[in-house]
Amino acid sequence: MESVVVILILLVAVIISGAISRALPLPIPLPLIQIAVGAVVSLAGDMGVKLRPEMFFLLFLPPLLFLDGWRIPKDGLKRDRWTVLEMALGLVVFTVLGVGFFTYWMIPAMPLSVAFALAAIVSPTDPVAVTAIAKRSPIPKRLMHILEGESLLNDASGLVSMRFAVAAAMTGSFSLIAAFGTFLWTAVAGLIIGAATTFCVTWVSNFWNNKFGEETGSHILISLLIPFAAYLAAEQVDASGILAAVAAGISMSFTEDSLRNLALTRIRRLAVWDTVQFVANGVIFVILGEQLPHIVSGAAIVVQETGHHEPIWLVAYVILINLALALLRFIWVWVSLRFTLARAYRRGFKPFVPSWRLVAVTSLAGVRGTVTLAGVLTLPLFLPDGSPFPARDLAIFLATGVILISLVMASVSLPFLLKGLELPPEPSHQKEEERAHIAAAEAAIKAVEQAVHNWGEGRSDADLYTSAGARVMANYRDRLADQNISDADAGNTQKIAEIERRLRLEALKAERQTYFAFGRRHQLSEETTAKLIREVDLLETRFSNG
Repeated sequence: MESVVVILILLVAVIISGAISRALPLPIPLPLIQIAVGAVVSLAGDMGVKLRPEMFFLLFLPPLLFLDGWRIPKDGLKRDRWTVLEMALGLVVFTVLGVGFFTYWMIPAMPLSVAFALAAIVSPTDPVAVTAIAKRSPIPKRLMHILEGESLLNDASGLVSMRFAVAAAMTGSFSLIAAFGTFLWTAVAGLIIGAATTFCVTWVSNFWNNKFGEETGSHILISLLIPFAAYLAAEQVDASGILAAVAAGISMSFTEDSLRNLALTRIRRLAVWDTVQFVANGVIFVILGEQLPHIVSGAAIVVQETGHHEPIWLVAYVILINLALALLRFIWVWVSLRFTLARAYRRGFKPFVPSWRLVAVTSLAGVRGTVTLAGVLTLPLFLPDGSPFPARDLAIFLATGVILISLVMASVSLPFLLKGLELPPEPSHQKEEERAHIAAAEAAIKAVEQAVHNWGEGRSDADLYTSAGARVMANYRDRLADQNISDADAGNTQKIAEIERRLRLEALKAERQTYFAFGRRHQLSEETTAKLIREVDLLETRFSNG
């Protein structure tokens, strides 16, 4: 019963934090508000939530990473694949070495292996936090795709690095060859298992649906279970469950076309996954806030081990580590950019040269989040000889502080850096969209003509089929007429389309109010009222996104 009450309190905290975020005049990221609400809940009444890292990883990370992999634009990921890999692999190693030695120099009481473990766990950026920041501080699309791709892949490299640093702390030895072999197996096996899971489940589901029909609820439930299946299967063979969930999500976007689900299934599945994403993201950061008072008190107890007797040094450590992370990231991005521009010049191209502000945006947008929190909590409690793991509470506090400060730094600095920033032009897909509209309309007209011929042939009421077909095809012929315009008229056509969209929204609002009124007066049955309102809602959703 207590667990149920705790879950309900967490859900209410997510709702309250969302309401506060909408009411605040300042663009404060939602995760920061959720952390603050969680801390208030903990101080008001300790819920006694014991955060078990393995459960945390299993419950929250697979669905969120699966969804990010599912929805990330594949064209952008393919185009910038080398940049993403540089940041997901090379930058992680660079950060572990740089921040590890810096932390050891700054806090001599923390063993070097533990400092490396801390550096490894704060090196991965978090896709959940990156997305949350981007909602309040719009980031250029291409840069956002790079950040998302990096955060999806660098979790494995960071966690594997942490695993070897912890092993060195426990045994006092380290093997570079063994580390590389383990990393290779962890990454490759995780990716293969994730992709295989999605393709196998999709094939079985598609076969069953074709033979016995599709049931919307079951299909949605299957999509919710795929990331957990991929994660658990990978973990069973000591592969990366995180990469397996990401690979399963990316594979899902390629298998959707073969599924040919009902439109109703796609609509409801989208709504369910949006809700899962909102709830999981919110609960993660509320739990972090709820744990914050305990983390601070635990770190304050061990702060004297560092040679300083004032708790304010804890804050100084956090700020300095964040500055080191941002500086190393800035250096890596700048050097990588120089090499990219040099290659382009050698090939005879004249690429866009971004300003230092865009490099700074890339550096500060690499915020930390849930993976860092869950990873640092997996640090062992004791060494093999039974003595306490050195500086464990301090490492947990520093990692938590890095999450908070990185969110604050990004939310404060990004709006300033992005204001008036000159960006490379985004590629326009208008022509491709127009060609697709024309091809789709022509295919639709041919399909209607063929259906009218097949269905009306030899019937006494064939004229009814002809009349109905003409009405359906008129809409598609109007679309073709709209597409066959000159470039000079394109601007006016877009303005007309925008005005028409707004007029349709006003008309749909009036329709909905009328249906509600008829329902209240019992001039329509409840079932019919719900059906008509849903039709209007779907149309309004379409034109609202238009």
